[in-house]
Amino acid sequence: MTEAPSTPDGQPSTPQTQATPQRPERRDGPHDTIYIGKKPLMAYVTSTLIQLANQPTVTIKARGLSIGRAVDVSQITIKRMESAGYKIGDVRIGSETVKSEDGRTRNVSTIEIEIKKA
Repeated sequence: MTEAPSTPDGQPSTPQTQATPQRPERRDGPHDTIYIGKKPLMAYVTSTLIQLANQPTVTIKARGLSIGRAVDVSQITIKRMESAGYKIGDVRIGSETVKSEDGRTRNVSTIEIEIKKA
């Protein structure tokens, strides 16, 4: 016969379960969205093509001075993969209010270009 484990004062110990803290699932954004920044243009084209291989729709987002680059990425993707049958879906333009470093609020233009499999 085996004895139940006990505490130093002789009391029988009860098994205790340690609760692991619940971490909220961290998501930096949808996986079907490409955010345009300052990387080389072809880096974004490659990312877009990789996402289109796995997703039916990819959204290219940019704001401010990166808007022209977002348009370039969408056009290169469509022209380069003409045989794959990708097409431009919805194009949404807008503006966001951003607080600048000196404390003033400014409006920054935004664009979202949707690319779909035809």
